[in-house]
Amino acid sequence: MIRTWTAAFALALLLLAASAAAQTAKKDNYLGNIELCNRMDRTALDARIGGCTVLIDAGYGTTAALAIAFNNRGNAYIAKGDFDRAIQDFDKSIRLDRTYTKPLNNRGVAYMKRGEHDLAIEAFDEAIRLNPDYGNAFANRAAAYLKKHDYARAAQDYDEAIRLNPQLAPVWHGRCWARAILGELQAALEACNKALQSGLNNAATHDSLGLIHLKMGQPDAAIDDYSSALRLDPKLASALYGRGLARLRAGDQAGSDADISAAKMIAAGIDDDFARYGVR
Repeated sequence: MIRTWTAAFALALLLLAASAAAQTAKKDNYLGNIELCNRMDRTALDARIGGCTVLIDAGYGTTAALAIAFNNRGNAYIAKGDFDRAIQDFDKSIRLDRTYTKPLNNRGVAYMKRGEHDLAIEAFDEAIRLNPDYGNAFANRAAAYLKKHDYARAAQDYDEAIRLNPQLAPVWHGRCWARAILGELQAALEACNKALQSGLNNAATHDSLGLIHLKMGQPDAAIDDYSSALRLDPKLASALYGRGLARLRAGDQAGSDADISAAKMIAAGIDDDFARYGVR
């Protein structure tokens, strides 16, 4: 009788130990999927999507936690270029938590990447209504206005984004570009210099500086800027065309013809773009 009781007690201990081990494994797996779902690196997108999917399908956590999982999976889909699935996830995140502004902003980014700029602006509008201090939403809405060639509204949004988050180097470049097109050249120059000081030493910033100096009537400086842009991106049509115009003004007809011809081979409507920028 004692042996039977002892065996039963030992079996109960084994079952408890197995149950505790299963619970620990389940908890570790849950935490592991949370970590995957929250990852930000672009090299593990499928793993991130998988982690978020496990959490979503299991229904773990609060409604707010599920909204975050849908938002994070949507961001991973954007990074993969699957904008339709991204928008579906952002829609679900928004329905789960109407106070969560990130999926509104991110849905706008997905729409913008899909070329639907009006829908993008509506999404950014809603994000800003919920959080008037959302600097990234202002910056993204400014980029959407640039796509629509509404440079004045873009400039206003870049100004607001800078007021809210002056550490964002791309926002300084956005202000530079918008102000350059509007003809507010000194303000544009200051903004581009600020972008460079913030570490944004890329082709786009030098291209913008080229436009500023071209509009200022300084072709030699413009040539230098456009050449810097082309060293970083040899196929940048706007830099080729702008340098062609600057070389023409500097008296280099052959160099001008070569640059403008190369630009038109890359972007057939580049001359229309520059006419819109106020340069012919």
